[in-house]
Amino acid sequence: MKSVVPSLISYSVLVCAILGNVEGFVTPSTNLQTEIRISRNNLIKPNDASRRRSNQIVLQSFSEDEDPLIPNGDAEATIDYTKMKPQVYSQRWVQLAYLSLLALLSDWVCFSVAAAPDAFEQSFGHSASSIIDIFLFTNVATSFLVTDVVTNFGMQKAIQSAAVLMALGCWLRAGVGFLPGQDGLVDYTLLVIGTVLVGVAQPFFQCTPPLLSATWFANNERSTSTAIALNFNQIGIATAFLVGGSMATTTKGLENYLGLIALATTIITVGTLLQFENAPPIPPSASELEKKIKGEVEPPFLESVQKFFNTRGFTNALAAFICSISITNVVGAFIDDVMTRGGVTGQFQIDLAGAGFELAIVLGGIVLGGYVDRTKDYKIVTMGCLAATAFFVLPLGLTDHALGREPLLMVAALLGLGVAAGPVQPINAELAVDVTYPGDETAVESVQQIGGNLISALLIPIAEKASESDYTLLKGVPGFESDIRGDVVLLVAIAFITLAYFSKFDAPLMRSAADEGSEEESEFEEEDDAVINVDSEELASQV
Repeated sequence: MKSVVPSLISYSVLVCAILGNVEGFVTPSTNLQTEIRISRNNLIKPNDASRRRSNQIVLQSFSEDEDPLIPNGDAEATIDYTKMKPQVYSQRWVQLAYLSLLALLSDWVCFSVAAAPDAFEQSFGHSASSIIDIFLFTNVATSFLVTDVVTNFGMQKAIQSAAVLMALGCWLRAGVGFLPGQDGLVDYTLLVIGTVLVGVAQPFFQCTPPLLSATWFANNERSTSTAIALNFNQIGIATAFLVGGSMATTTKGLENYLGLIALATTIITVGTLLQFENAPPIPPSASELEKKIKGEVEPPFLESVQKFFNTRGFTNALAAFICSISITNVVGAFIDDVMTRGGVTGQFQIDLAGAGFELAIVLGGIVLGGYVDRTKDYKIVTMGCLAATAFFVLPLGLTDHALGREPLLMVAALLGLGVAAGPVQPINAELAVDVTYPGDETAVESVQQIGGNLISALLIPIAEKASESDYTLLKGVPGFESDIRGDVVLLVAIAFITLAYFSKFDAPLMRSAADEGSEEESEFEEEDDAVINVDSEELASQV
C-alpha cells in the first residue's frame, strides 16, 4: 500500500518534467550579470510624482517570479497589462500535475470495482454497474454548474474545494475497516453518498483542463497540457483494472482497496491545498494578455452555450469530441467481451489489455497534442485520427473465423484504437476554445463533456443490442471471410459519419490569430531594442 501512492505522484511529475524539458522545474539562479532590454514596450511610464523629477529615469527588471507592478504614487500598486509581454512560470507543471492526479483519482473511484464485480455484489448485494451509473449521472448533472462556480470563485478555490469533497466521499466509501484493529465494510447507503460526492467533484477536474492550459501555458504548449490533464483519467481507469483486479477479490481485499483509494486521495488533496494556485502574475500568451487588457468577463454558462452554437466551427469540434469519447467508452464498457471474442480469455490478460488501451489513449494525446501545438493543424490531425479510429475498430468485431480469433491482432487493434481515438478529445477541446475565443474555456469543455457523456450513455445499450447481430465481411474470400459484430459496424459508421461532417470545418482560429499577431509585432519592435549587459554590483553602486 505504501508504494502505490508515491508512484502515482512520481509518474505524473515524471511526465510533466519530460514535457517541460526539465528546466521547467528548476528556478534559475540569480546571475551576477544582468541583461536589461530597453524598448518602447517594456519601459515603465512614470507616474505624476515621477514626472516632477526632471531627467530622472528609473529602470526596473523582473525575475520570473516577481510581479510587474506599476507604481501609482500610493501605497497600493496596480497591474498595467499593456506594458507586459507573455511569460511562463515553472509553477505551471505543478498545476498540471495536481489537476492530472485529481482526474486520475476521480475515475479510479468511478471504475474502482469494474474489475471485480462479483466481489462487490457479494459484499453489498448490488451490481457494480449500478454504482457506476450513479456516479456518471451525478457527473453529468454537476457539469452544468462548473462554469459558473469557477467564474465566481476562481479556479484555485473551485479545484481545492472539489478535491476536499472527493476526499470526503472516498472516506465515506472506505470507512475505517481497513485500519489496524478495525473490520467491516460501510453500509451501501454510505457507499452511495460517498460515490455521489466524488461524482459531484469530478467535473471540476474534467472541465477545467483548457482553462488551466490557457491560464498557465504558452501557445505552443496548450494542446499537450490539455491532452495530459484531460486524458489522465484514463490512467485512473487502468489503475482500477490492475489494482482492483488484484486486490478487490474478497471482502477483506475490498476493504483494503477502498482504504488505499481514500489514503491516496487524501495525500493529493493536502498537496492541492498547499500548492495549487489560481493564476500566474503575467499571462503566458498574447491571447490571454489581450483578454486581460480588454477586461473580458465570462458570461453565465447558458449564455455562453448559445454563443458557442452560433460560432462557426464549434459544432464540428464538438462532433469529433463526442465521437471519440463515445467510441472509447463503448469499447471500455465491453472490454471483457471484446477481448474474449478475439481469443484473449484470461482475466489478468484482459485487465492488462484494458490498461494498455487506456495508456495508449494518454500516449497518443501527448504525442499528437505536441505536434498540433507546433503546427496548429487541428483539421488534418483530427481527420487522420477519425479515419484511423474506424480502421482499428474493425478488427474488434471480427468473430468465428481465423482473422477474428487472433489474440495478437486483437490486442494490436485495441492499442491502435487508443492511440488514434484518444487524441481527438484534447485536440478538439483546444480547437473549440480557439474558434470561440475569447469565450470561456471551462464552458467550452463543459459542453463537450455533457455531450460526450450523454451520447455515451445512450449509445452503450444500443451497442449492446447491436452486438447480438452478425454480418459477413469479405464473403467468398478464402482465408479472410469473417463474421463481424453489429456493435462494431455501428462504431465504424459513427466514425465515418463524424469524419464526413468534420471535413467541412472551415472556421478562423481566433486565439491562434491573436497569438501570431502579437508575435509579429514583437519581432518588429525588437529592432528598436537595446540590450545592455552590466555588472549588478556596478549598477547598484551607481544607483
